[in-house]
Amino acid sequence: MLTVHHLNNSRSQRVLWLLEELELPYEIVRYQRDAKSMLAPPALRAIHPLGKSPVVTEDGRSIAESGAIIEYILELHGQGRLEPARGTDERLRYRYFLHYAEGSLMPLMVMKLVFGSIPRAPMPFFIKPVAKGVADAVESRFLQPQTETHLRFVESELAQRPWFAGADFSAADVQMSFPLEAASVRAGANGSRYPHITDWLTRIHARPAYQRALEKGGRYELAAF
Repeated sequence: MLTVHHLNNSRSQRVLWLLEELELPYEIVRYQRDAKSMLAPPALRAIHPLGKSPVVTEDGRSIAESGAIIEYILELHGQGRLEPARGTDERLRYRYFLHYAEGSLMPLMVMKLVFGSIPRAPMPFFIKPVAKGVADAVESRFLQPQTETHLRFVESELAQRPWFAGADFSAADVQMSFPLEAASVRAGANGSRYPHITDWLTRIHARPAYQRALEKGGRYELAAF
């Protein structure tokens, strides 16, 4: 049986969601972030050397990275579900967004989190203005323009079709959930500026499988905005 090594408020929530969509049996091993550093506990390193989540284990294998986990689960257990047919335009879009989520969009959200925390970090008082100036410059000159470019791109894609691959919900939507939930919290990717992203978020959060995953995974702050 698949085991999900689940860290609270992390990407592993969407692995639970995928398994609920597929109605597959699985077990959960829970880990809690350090209350001060918000880092994963050292116990996760016993499962994978990088000590990060998500990780799934099955039959002596440990599989890390969200995209690789999704592909592994669908290849071994999906029976053709949640992925478009090979050789179609939908399949090309599916593959693109499966990788775009972590390869292009999520790094911006991580950088926004890091640089946004710099002015609040403990440091000598005479350093704080310099650190804040650097953080503000990175935000205004790079992060905000890049983030808006990407969010406009995502908005335009969802204006053309209800789901990222096409007319049907797929695992690409599962993969895109975490960066867009992060963007809704950290970059204002909801409301009137991005109506199609907002509608998409509302629809994924209403899915019964998403709700079941929340019940099993516990508190997930990115879903509460």
